[in-house]
Amino acid sequence: MDQENKELASGGFASGQQKKVVSITEAARINNVTRQAIYVAIKQKKLKAYKDSTRWTIDLDDLEAYRRQKYSRTKSMFQGELLFDNHKGYYSVNQAAKMLGVPAQKIYYATRVGLLKASRKGAAWVIHTSDIEGYKENYLQKQLQTPEVM
Repeated sequence: MDQENKELASGGFASGQQKKVVSITEAARINNVTRQAIYVAIKQKKLKAYKDSTRWTIDLDDLEAYRRQKYSRTKSMFQGELLFDNHKGYYSVNQAAKMLGVPAQKIYYATRVGLLKASRKGAAWVIHTSDIEGYKENYLQKQLQTPEVM
């Protein structure tokens, strides 16, 4: 390994500047993921890392760049528009479940049997705020008001 690569692998620039680097374990802790997820990102060339004999090191700038470009469901697009544009009142099934305080499977069931109106955009279900409120008033409130039969 030439001198420049040694310095890069140990966290420094060839010009003598020190770069902040972390191990895979630290990168996983920072990103709140498993070490395996970091290994996969490196293998898929989504995250830059340098191997110093036996140990991988990741530059903090590269880790930040990976976090910025990482896939996020909230940024999903369909035909050029955001799928879950909360400002326009469109939510995902999981977001609707959190708003209503119920499991996501209950939301999927309600859409399947017609209690909650939702539309399909690509592979995702999108629910409008007015439909969520209607479901809450017409179904969830009634469910809470009906007395249990013993």
